[in-house]
Formats: sequence, structure tokens, C-alpha cells
Amino acid sequence: MILLAEDEVKIAKLLIHLLKKEGYEVDHATNGLEALDYLSMNTYDIIILDWMMPEMDGIEACKEMRLRGYEGGILMLTAKDTLDDKIIGLESGADDYLIKPFEFRELRARLRALERRSNKSIRRDEMVKGAFKIDRSQQKAYYKEAAFDFSKKEYLLFELLFENIGKTITRATIIDRVWGIDGEITENNLEAYIRLLRKKINTKCKDKVIVTVRGIGYKMEV
Repeated sequence: MILLAEDEVKIAKLLIHLLKKEGYEVDHATNGLEALDYLSMNTYDIIILDWMMPEMDGIEACKEMRLRGYEGGILMLTAKDTLDDKIIGLESGADDYLIKPFEFRELRARLRALERRSNKSIRRDEMVKGAFKIDRSQQKAYYKEAAFDFSKKEYLLFELLFENIGKTITRATIIDRVWGIDGEITENNLEAYIRLLRKKINTKCKDKVIVTVRGIGYKMEV
């Protein structure tokens, strides 16, 4: 899964479209602070950071991500092309550096190189709460070691709520995090997904796990 932090909307939409065509799941942040928020709630294999962003630039965001223990690949995007700029980017904690403008095939090649490096230390990434468990590396969710039969989107929806147990997540946030910036889904569609998710959970657990917070969104209680 990739986190793209890019404040130029046109560039971000194009990159998200191309990355999804390559089979990647992509979240999008528009500044460094938002990227840190995403990182606190999700697990990413690679983070693509634009250097020049509002609120917090890519360099500061990169440093903070490493301080927080993020060990995945970080690719810095920038129009700055001097040797000193490249050194600053790499010394901030980035693994690679790509100068704008670039062709997508070069970005794709650099992402694959970062994936090969990270695959040397792939580990299971599990979270357990009560009788529930998620395994992010396999995108699987369990109740008392019995796996749920979730679709990909159902798993991502469950994961988002599970990682924020007790916190209300707004409908807009859920749609953005699960379906992305170009996701064609309405709040009514989301409600249908929630009903289906509850039904599948109830095949193994009879407790009310996903709670509707009227007028706001949903939360999980375990």
C-alpha cells in the first residue's frame, strides 16, 4: 500500500490513477501533517513525499516519520535538482529521490526497486483486540482465529474502524480512506457496505461491534 503526499491536485489525481492501474492501493495526503495523520492510522509499504507542501514540507515530514519508527521505503519528489538538495533529501531519511518533471515509467521502476529492498524484511503486521485480530500483511481479519470472508473493500473498512476502536470516523473520512479521492461511492452505498459488514461479523460474533453515530459516521466497540 502506498501513501502519496502531494499538494498539487492535478498531479496527485494522475499519479493515483496510474498507480492504481499498476495494482497499488493508494491513500492521498495534501500536506506533511496530513501524511503523518494517515501514517498513524494505516500501514504503508512505501510513502511518496513531495518536497514543497504547505503546513509541513516533505523534508520535515520525512524526518518525523523516521523518528516515529517508520521503516518502509520513502521516495522524495521535487523540482530541486542540485547535489546539495539531493543530499538534504537523502539525509532526511528518504531512500530515493526523483526530480520533477519525470516519466511515470521511471517512478514505477524506482517503486519496484524500493519494494525489492523492503521484501528482505517483510514481517507479519498484526493487531489484536479482545477476540478480534487483523493481519495487515495478508489483509485478513479474524474472530477467535476464524477468518472472516471479507472482500478487499470490506477488509479495508473493517481495518480502518478496528485501528480506531472507540473513535467515531466520519462518513467522508471513511469514503476517502477506503475508496480514495476518485472513489465513486455515495453515503448510501457506504451504509450498504456497513450492513453487509455487520452481517458477516454476526456470523461469528453476536455482539454489536459496529455502532452508527447518527449524523456523523461509525465507530467500532470491542
